[in-house]
Formats: sequence, structure tokens, C-alpha cells
Amino acid sequence: MMAEVLSQNEIDALLSALSTGEMDAEELKKEEAEKKVKVYDFKRALRFSKDQVRSLTRIHENYARLLTTFFSAQLRTYVQISVASVDQIPYEEFIRSIPKMTILNLFEAPPLEGRLLIEVNPNIAYAMLDRVLGGQGNGMNKIDSLTEIETKIMNQLFEKALDSFGEAWGTIQEVEPEMVDFEVNPQFLQMVSPNETVVVISFTTTIGETSGMINICLPHVVLEPIIPKLSVHHWMQKKQRERLPEEVEKLESRVKNAVLPLTAELGKCDISVQEFLSLAKHDVLELDQKISNPLTISVQGKNKFIGQPGKVRNQMAVQVIDVYEKEELFNE
Repeated sequence: MMAEVLSQNEIDALLSALSTGEMDAEELKKEEAEKKVKVYDFKRALRFSKDQVRSLTRIHENYARLLTTFFSAQLRTYVQISVASVDQIPYEEFIRSIPKMTILNLFEAPPLEGRLLIEVNPNIAYAMLDRVLGGQGNGMNKIDSLTEIETKIMNQLFEKALDSFGEAWGTIQEVEPEMVDFEVNPQFLQMVSPNETVVVISFTTTIGETSGMINICLPHVVLEPIIPKLSVHHWMQKKQRERLPEEVEKLESRVKNAVLPLTAELGKCDISVQEFLSLAKHDVLELDQKISNPLTISVQGKNKFIGQPGKVRNQMAVQVIDVYEKEELFNE
């Protein structure tokens, strides 16, 4: 996690001060209420809105599920990967937060311009390597002394994991990620300027009995062209617009099989309630429409077509001759 937390000793000291009266909780509340000015650190400028951070979280929650499936198959052991946090911090702060010797997978994702980074905790990385080479998957930090063969195997393992990255991002932007560099010392890695804002997605990773973190570093300058696409409004619109061909075909087939009531109206007339009650067999009602006038054809109670009466094989029928447009057509 990137946020600062109190140590257990600091928590104990704070509780002790409150219980002995050295600090007054009410006074602390008053001091907090009196603060009108909020300190703003321009080095930690928030370049992504909460909405956009939520979209990034959803994308990488999907990526975590895909990685879980991928590594479970590759390593043939229990693997669990989930998003722990999504933070936007200066690049310099991210570099300080990761181990001095670690696994750094530098990659590009065309058409985006610039480089992205996947940092894998040494304990997790070696557990993966140990498992691939036939071991039990025990974690061990020997990253500073990786052989050329071990480096090649590990590089290939994470290169294949980039396919899942492209799949996870496909809902927002089609990208084609490709590995460009493999490094173990963060001090030799300068992707962007130290004060550049980056989004860091931290994954809690468990492989067998070994646990650790995987961090993905996405610079703001790289994501800038597609930032508008990260809004929920844009995402939901795209979801509604895009349907898979098989979904469209299935939907069309169901709609086409729906039964609709079709009514051809010969005409109307107004009668009193008394006349209605006295109606009997063979009575004749005079309609307000001439025989020569076309008929109104309604679908589900709504006027849709114009038709003319007739017969087909001694069956009464109505032929559709036009689309209904103006009601005046039936009052000529």
C-alpha cells in the first residue's frame, strides 16, 4: 500500500497519551475543526478523477482474474491474484517504494506512446521461476544473482502474461503490448520525469505458500490520449453500442418470432347506450368510412399501414399498399 500507516508502537503511544490526560480528544477535535487551510502538494497533483480511477480499477480487476487463470495453468499450482490498491503518485515516489533489487518488466502498448512497467516482488518472481523449473514454488530473493537462463525464462513468462493485459484493456482501447526490456535495479530505470504522475495498481499475489506484490505503473503521459474513454459515461455508451455478432443474431431471431396482433379497421360509428343495449341479430350499423376508401392497419394498437380488403383463395384478406402517415388519408 502506498499510504502511510502508524506503527503499533505509535498507536500504543497515542492511546497512552489519551488515557493519561496528556492529550485531550476534545481539544484534538476542536483543532481539527479550526483548520481552514488544506495543504496541497503540487508534486502529488491528482491528474485522474475518481471516476477514471474506478474505471482503471475495473480494468485491472479483470486483468487480475485473467492473470490468475494464466499463471495457474503455467505453474500448475494454486495461484490467487487480486487488486489491493490503485494510487496516483509521483514516479519518484513509486521508485522509492519498491525493493532495490526486483523484477522490472518494461513494455509498450501501441498505439499508446511511451513505456509501461510491471514490477514483480522478488519473492513472488523466484517462486514462479522455481515452479517453472520443477521445484515446489518456494520463494527466495536471489534476484541479484539470476543466471542468463533464469533471466530468459522469467522474461518469457511475463511476456506471455502481456496477452492478458491487452485482453483486459480491450473494453476501453485495443492495444498490442510487447516486452521491450527486463531490469532488476530500479535506479537504472527512468521511464518518465521524477515528478510525473503515475497510476500504480498493486496486486496481492499468492503462489502456493508464497505471497507478495505485483505492481503495474502507468504514467499519466502515456494514458493521456485515452483518458476521456475512462469515464463511466463513455464506457456504458460503448457497452450499449457494441454487441457481439452472435448476440445480435440471437436477439433478432427472438424478436422475429414474437407474435403481434394485426388489426384491419373497416370503420367506426357512434351509437347511444340505449341503441347498444337494443342491438339484435341482423341489425345494420352505418360506418363513417366509404367502401372505396383504404383501411387502417394497426399493429399492437398503433396505426402502421394502409391496406385494401379482398380475398385470397376464398379467404378474407387485406393487402398492404402503403405505410401509414397521415390520418387525413382515411377521411377523403
